Amino acid sequence: MLSAKPLPQYLVKRYKGWHATTYEESKSWFRRLADEGQHPRAMVISCCDSRVHVTSIFGADSGEFFIHRNIANLVPSNEPDGGKHGTSAAVEYAVTALKVAHILIVGHSGCGGVRGCHDMCQDKGHPLEEESSFVGRWLDLLRPGYDRVKKIADEGERVRALEYEAVKTSLANLMTFPFVKDAVESGELSLHGLWNDIGEGRLEQFDAETDRFIEV
Repeated sequence: MLSAKPLPQYLVKRYKGWHATTYEESKSWFRRLADEGQHPRAMVISCCDSRVHVTSIFGADSGEFFIHRNIANLVPSNEPDGGKHGTSAAVEYAVTALKVAHILIVGHSGCGGVRGCHDMCQDKGHPLEEESSFVGRWLDLLRPGYDRVKKIADEGERVRALEYEAVKTSLANLMTFPFVKDAVESGELSLHGLWNDIGEGRLEQFDAETDRFIEV
């Protein structure tokens, strides 16, 4: 049985305001996007967290970014097993169909998913350990990252390091996809790891040569 109710009135008002201003002022641009299809230059893989607003950070307009969001901005490794892989499908479409030139992995401060992985790895009785937990099984992707930071004594620093590991894990897993690896090696695609400090508005980028995140 389907279940759906009308939009809350505050969302209806916001839509009408957007349509009367933003849409009307750029109507020709939106119609061009509809007629010509999308041609984004970059794919962004970011967290579902409502505080992460990548289009605002980069001042992007409609049609610029192909965006995929999931818990803790994770990319799994290449597993062509016939299963349902939403993130892998989005990456495949972006690289093989849209021919994006860049993939940006955007992590952030205070990530609830990363914190959940941290706590799950520390507590064998944690609810996320339940086999029925979709969140827990997704966060298993980050367990190797936890193993790399678990010896950091300060908990805050350890969780922050794990946020960085989420970005690095996704970058590494992207290269397990043959079509990504081929595009990177041919120079048609570049991968970028970023971390956003929400409170400070700071953006850091991963430097593979030094294995550090450096402020942009």
